[in-house]
Amino acid sequence: MEQSAFQQISHTIPLEPGIYKYFDSEGELLYVGKAKSLRKRVSSYFNKNYSSWKTAELVKRIDRIEFTIVNSEQDALFLENALIKQHQPKFNIDLKDDKTYPYIIIKKEPFSRIFLTRMKINDGSEYLGPFTSVGKVRELLEFIRSTIPLRTCKLALTAPNIQKGKFKVCLEYHLGNCKGPCEGLQSEQDYAESLVQVRNMLKGNLQPVIQHFTDQMKSLAENLEFEKAAQVKKKIDYLENYSAKSVIVNHRFMNCDVFTLLRDGNMAYVNYLMVQNGTIVQTHTIPLEPHLEEPDEEILSFAIVNLRTNFESKAPEIVVPFPIEYPEEGVTITVPKSGDKKQLLDLSAKNVNYFLDDVRKKKMLRLEGKDDAAIKQVLYGLQEDLGLPFAPLHIECFDNSNFQGAYPVSAMVCFKNGLPSKADYRHYNVKTVQGINDFATMKEVVYRRYKRLLDEQSPLPQLVIIDGGKGQLGAAMESILELGLAGRMTVMGLAKNEEELFFPGDSESVKLGYNSESLKLIRRIRDEVHRFGITFHRNKRSAGTFKNELEGIKGIGKETANALLRSFKSVRRVKEADKEALVKVVGLSKAQIVYQYFHSGAEEQQGTD
Repeated sequence: MEQSAFQQISHTIPLEPGIYKYFDSEGELLYVGKAKSLRKRVSSYFNKNYSSWKTAELVKRIDRIEFTIVNSEQDALFLENALIKQHQPKFNIDLKDDKTYPYIIIKKEPFSRIFLTRMKINDGSEYLGPFTSVGKVRELLEFIRSTIPLRTCKLALTAPNIQKGKFKVCLEYHLGNCKGPCEGLQSEQDYAESLVQVRNMLKGNLQPVIQHFTDQMKSLAENLEFEKAAQVKKKIDYLENYSAKSVIVNHRFMNCDVFTLLRDGNMAYVNYLMVQNGTIVQTHTIPLEPHLEEPDEEILSFAIVNLRTNFESKAPEIVVPFPIEYPEEGVTITVPKSGDKKQLLDLSAKNVNYFLDDVRKKKMLRLEGKDDAAIKQVLYGLQEDLGLPFAPLHIECFDNSNFQGAYPVSAMVCFKNGLPSKADYRHYNVKTVQGINDFATMKEVVYRRYKRLLDEQSPLPQLVIIDGGKGQLGAAMESILELGLAGRMTVMGLAKNEEELFFPGDSESVKLGYNSESLKLIRRIRDEVHRFGITFHRNKRSAGTFKNELEGIKGIGKETANALLRSFKSVRRVKEADKEALVKVVGLSKAQIVYQYFHSGAEEQQGTD
């Protein structure tokens, strides 16, 4: 729209607050903006020369202007944000953070279950969050379940069903992880009190939870129930330790949101710290791409609206590094110069800088989007660093996984031309190995993988990485030799705790440069096989497809297995227990059976020496 054409309509634009929309000649929405005074703001686009070619291009394309009057600046702020999200006009700030975030749901049902979900629906349930990290949410749920007994089953625990005796307590009850509401062993009122403690924990308010358990411990001690009091004391210690690990700002703090902005070339990054009850309960950084000459204040305001909306924050105070216009009723904007709030700003700045550093590192490490020559350079570098006969265009990596010393599974990931080839990933349920034996497990899965490739006449990898010690590497090599594959591909071990690689039979390890492209690629492959294996293991456990290994011992029934798990808490601890400790729990004859099952191999080995 030419300036003369705009001048003809400028007097028709209202002076009230609102939002304006620019369209081109084909009716495409180009830009959405907000204004205290619509006429003044829109006129400013046509009354000056812009140094930015993008802004000049926008003005040149404007063919039609629409506006919406609202009652306040606050309404304009939120309406602008909603329209940008809905239409994503090409000249507005582009928010690159398009993820969906997980919630913890307290299900609306008798004896409410608590679990992770990404689906927020209007079903009357209570949704807490959202949270920025699935891993953190799972860790939080595990922490809650280890502290507060809650049910995890999907039974319909209605009062009539419980009264009719339809259900029986499961292993979780015997392990002390559930109080058995399915058999009427826990009242709804008692369960509801547990949910109050859960809500406090999820909101970072641990003191009421600690006080609740302290009162419970004192009551048990007064009734001479010292063993139960000791168990509650462990929960208190666990909570206090968890609290110490949390980032505590100041227990006197009210809730507040903290934001910092970092510009880097054509991009901007905003970090968000959510502080509740003096504890940082959320931290998240989002990337944004400004398209016009938006000042820092405008970018930060835009990001704040998005983040507070997405994370459903109602904090009455916003802490920022410089003054911004944020006309939300009941919200105070603070620009601290010293004290705890300034320290929070510094921490937020540290987080946003770390995020940007991580972005740069990942761009170097991850080869997605790089041209073929750049990818080949990394792979040729790895070939040289490891002294391989061929460039490792095809790499496979194996890792074993078990849960508390039981239920072994294995995973294999495949990288082709430096990138994950997810169609070639494989999970393995261990078939031939009894108990936990990492060496035998590795031998089995390596044999199964390459026997299949040979049978199918499929290409073999140039490099195979065994994530484990020399014992696991040796076990893998047994299968390689049996299959006649020695010399046809390179097999290396990767130390579990140290980033060292070693060849079969070598006493000295290969240490790659800490920041080298070669080690970064190895790290990525290692982390990917860990993620893939752990996800498989977790899904298997959730689906209940694992059988308790103790029940598989000939002569040991379900009741004996449950008694051992109640006492020792895991199969691994049962395996490590001496005979005397086992006798105390299940008696002499059963203890001998269990001890012999786990130690017969070791005794035979000692005999041959």
